[in-house]
Amino acid sequence: MNPTGPPRLDIDVLLDDPATRIIVCCGSGGVGKTTTAAALALRAAERGRHAVVITVDPARRLAQALGLSELDNTPRPVPLRDPGSREDGGSLHAMMLDMKRTFDEVVEAHADPGRAEQILANPFYQSLSSGFSGTQEYMAMEKLGQLRESGEWDLIVVDTPPSRSALDFLDAPKRLGRFLDGRLIRFLSAPAKGGGRALRLLGAGFGMVTGIVGKVVGTQLLTDVQRFVSAFDAVFGGFQERAERTYRLLQAPGTAFVVVAIPEGDALREASYFVERLRGDRMPLAGLVLNRVHSTGVPQLSSVRSLAAAEALDEHGEHPLAAAALRLHAESARVRDAESRLRARFTSVHPEVALAEVPAQPEDVNDLDGLRVIGRALADGADRP
Repeated sequence: MNPTGPPRLDIDVLLDDPATRIIVCCGSGGVGKTTTAAALALRAAERGRHAVVITVDPARRLAQALGLSELDNTPRPVPLRDPGSREDGGSLHAMMLDMKRTFDEVVEAHADPGRAEQILANPFYQSLSSGFSGTQEYMAMEKLGQLRESGEWDLIVVDTPPSRSALDFLDAPKRLGRFLDGRLIRFLSAPAKGGGRALRLLGAGFGMVTGIVGKVVGTQLLTDVQRFVSAFDAVFGGFQERAERTYRLLQAPGTAFVVVAIPEGDALREASYFVERLRGDRMPLAGLVLNRVHSTGVPQLSSVRSLAAAEALDEHGEHPLAAAALRLHAESARVRDAESRLRARFTSVHPEVALAEVPAQPEDVNDLDGLRVIGRALADGADRP
C-alpha cells in the first residue's frame, strides 16, 4: 500500500490470475463502463486469456472499435493484431445483450417445443420479456450464467446495464424471480369470477405491473395471463432458483467487481454507495477505476501562481502569448485540484479500496488501438499519485 494514498489496483495482476473468471464493471451511467470493460477484455486476451465481453451498449461505435460490423446476442470473435501480444493463444469474443432473445433462450431451454411456442407467442410474455423493469438487468446476469456454464472462456467481462440506480442489476434477478413466482401472477391467472368485481380487483393491482399490462386490459388481459401461466408452468418455478444461483456466482471466489467512476461529485457518491452495498452483500470488490482524470504538464505550478504570473505580464504589456498560456494552465490546474479533492474525499471514506486512474483522452475510442491505450492507462494508472 502506498502510505500517502489508497492501495494500488494492479489491473495486470487481476487479468493474469487464472483464478479470476468473471469481472463485473459497474457504476453510474456515462462514466465509461463499456469502454473500460472492452479495454479490460482486450488486454486480457492479448496477455493470453480466452476472454469474452458482454456489453449492453447498443452504440455501433463499440462494435467498430472492436473491428466488427455489428454485435448481437451471439459472441463474435474479435481479430487481434497487436504485435506485442503474447504467443500463448489468447482470444477475444464480444457480444451485445439482447434481453428479449436471452429470455426466449431460457424458455426454449426449459420447455418442450410446443409449449415454448405458446409462451413466445403470448402477448403477456412479449410485454414481460421486452419491458418489465429489471428484465435487462436480470438477463445480463442470465447471460453471464450461460457463458460461465459453457466453459468456453476462462474470463468473462460484464458491462452492467445503465440504470437510475447502479444497484439495480444486483436486485433484479431476485426481484424478477419473485415476480414470476409471486402471488400477483397467481392472482391474475385465477379464473375471472364475479364479472365486474374481478375487473375492479384487477384495477386495484394494475399499477403494480407497470409496463406489462398497459397494452392489454380487461378480460383479454386475464385470458392472456391465464394462458401464459398455464404454458409457462414448466419453467416457472426455476426462475427463483436460477436467480439465487446467479447471485451466489457473483459472491464466489473468482468474481471481481470493478467500480467505474469519473472525478465528479455525483459519480463518486454513487461509487461510494456501491462500494458499501458490495461490502454488505459480501461481493468481492477488486477496486475503483477513476476515468477521465485531468493533469497538467507542470504539476508544481499552482493555479494561483499561474494566474498571478499572467496578470504581471499583462501589467507590463509583455508576452501576451505567454500570459494566455499561463491562464490555460491555471484553468487546467483548477480542474486538477478540484478532482484531487473529490478523489481524496472518496479515499478518506474508503481507504481500503484499491484505485487505478485513467487520464482524460483527447478523443473518443474508435478502434482497437484506442482500446489498447485505455488498457495500458488502466495498468499504468495504478501507479499514479
